[in-house]
Amino acid sequence: MLSHWLVFLQSRRKVAATWLAICMASITHAQTATAPTSSYDPTGIDQIWQKASSKYDVARVALLKDVDTAGHHGPFRPDWESLRAYEAPEWYKDAKFGIFIHWGAYSVPAFGNEWYPRNMYRPGSDEYKHHVATYGPPDKFGYKDFLPMFKADRFDPVAWADLFKRAGAKYVVPVAEHHDGFAMYDSGLSDWTVAKMGPRRDTTGELAKAVRAAGLHFGVSSHRVEHNFFLGVGREIASDINDPQYAAFYGPAHTWLMNPWGIPLNDDFTYVSSAWADDWLARGAELVQKYRPDIVYFDWWIGQASIRPNLARFAAFFYNSSLKYGDHVGVINYKDYAMQEHSGVLDLERGQLGDIRPLYWQTDTSVSNKSWGYIENDTFKSPEFVVHQLIDIVSKNGNLLLNIGPRSDGTIPDEVQRVLLDVGAWLSVNGEAIYGTRPWRNYGEGPTKVAAGSFHDVDTARYTPEDFRFTTKGDVLYAIGLGWPTTGEAVVRSLAKTVGSEGVQSVALVGSNVKLQFEQRTDGLHVQMPAQPATKYAYAIRVTFDHSSH
Repeated sequence: MLSHWLVFLQSRRKVAATWLAICMASITHAQTATAPTSSYDPTGIDQIWQKASSKYDVARVALLKDVDTAGHHGPFRPDWESLRAYEAPEWYKDAKFGIFIHWGAYSVPAFGNEWYPRNMYRPGSDEYKHHVATYGPPDKFGYKDFLPMFKADRFDPVAWADLFKRAGAKYVVPVAEHHDGFAMYDSGLSDWTVAKMGPRRDTTGELAKAVRAAGLHFGVSSHRVEHNFFLGVGREIASDINDPQYAAFYGPAHTWLMNPWGIPLNDDFTYVSSAWADDWLARGAELVQKYRPDIVYFDWWIGQASIRPNLARFAAFFYNSSLKYGDHVGVINYKDYAMQEHSGVLDLERGQLGDIRPLYWQTDTSVSNKSWGYIENDTFKSPEFVVHQLIDIVSKNGNLLLNIGPRSDGTIPDEVQRVLLDVGAWLSVNGEAIYGTRPWRNYGEGPTKVAAGSFHDVDTARYTPEDFRFTTKGDVLYAIGLGWPTTGEAVVRSLAKTVGSEGVQSVALVGSNVKLQFEQRTDGLHVQMPAQPATKYAYAIRVTFDHSSH
């Protein structure tokens, strides 16, 4: 009996010890789950993310199979030699003007810019100081805690689409997923989506329906690839980024090994697992299958060495798929040299080109100056600035994709709406000189040159009455004046009367019934202008030629 009693006591002690160990482990986890992990091995960190995302492995594999099937059934193959045959579709070349939308949970704090999710974990940054003062330290209140506050309760996709159409836009590209990792669409590869949290609506799907009903083209933007490193700074401090239970949302959050001088992608050595590259590819394929976009816009990091092979797989899949569900090939916007230059459409962020580019291209910039997403106390570009930028870009064989940042409730700020509607008013009169046009033999004339390259769009000097940009449509030339002549006479130097030149047959001011007097001289085409312009910001002169005089 005594031996049985001793066995019983020993078993009870073991049970108690086990429960004590569990309790202590729980307490220890609570104390250490947010402790810094930046010194951990990146492969181990990546495994934590992979395990947290494993519930969608089957769906991911199925999408990757679809990618490779479609990528080998059609005119394109997943190699850059094949993708060189790509040509941008005519509708896109005719469209000229689109709307970009940065909207997500980062609009809840509405501070700094759309990189708030990263900068709130960087001690010393304004965002970190603001976050601690407003919400508490990031180990107590992390980025995930903004998601329930992101309600979108006043989001009206039909009203949005109507505004964009009245602005004169021909296509709309919302960000389906930004660097923060929160999918703004109904993803079947994540629990952290706008359809399952926050608004609990497929905002991308709703907008796609409304945009297409308004007769506009629809695209999506994916910045998912940069989520690989975006929240890595949170591993350097006590924060919820370190807690494995949130790994599916925060991602692997690796250290970004970026050259401190911002040298392009060939100097990036950030750890990227094949699992991450495949997940990125699957998510891109999912967007194509769910929303059938005419455009897929990618941010910088698709050219990272570990991603580029999957980029070729995506391009072949998307291009071949787009030809099956529509009558034209899709458009991929890329930056820098992420893609072979003939295989997609180059995009310059907040920048322009100094001359005509034979291959079609695009500028993306924001109507706001400080942030792509909504923040309080932002400043905004004038409608004149936007119109002038659009004219210059179109004259050089490009499109303008103009970004807006809605508030977290889904409303678009009044200041933004006013700019869009003013641009739309100008286009409603002068659109014939923009839509469906192609470059002339030279883009323009005048003393004002743009500051070429990315991140220089606000560095261009103010245009003068001597500045013109040219576009053509059939036999018509449009000379678009960027400053109203104070002398009452516009002089277009490029149309000077020289030996062998075509004589000007007619001249008309777009949007006006006033008959213009003109004379083609050896120093240019002199046009007597009315006292008042037909529209603000810029005017367009329609010129036809007497071909028999050549």
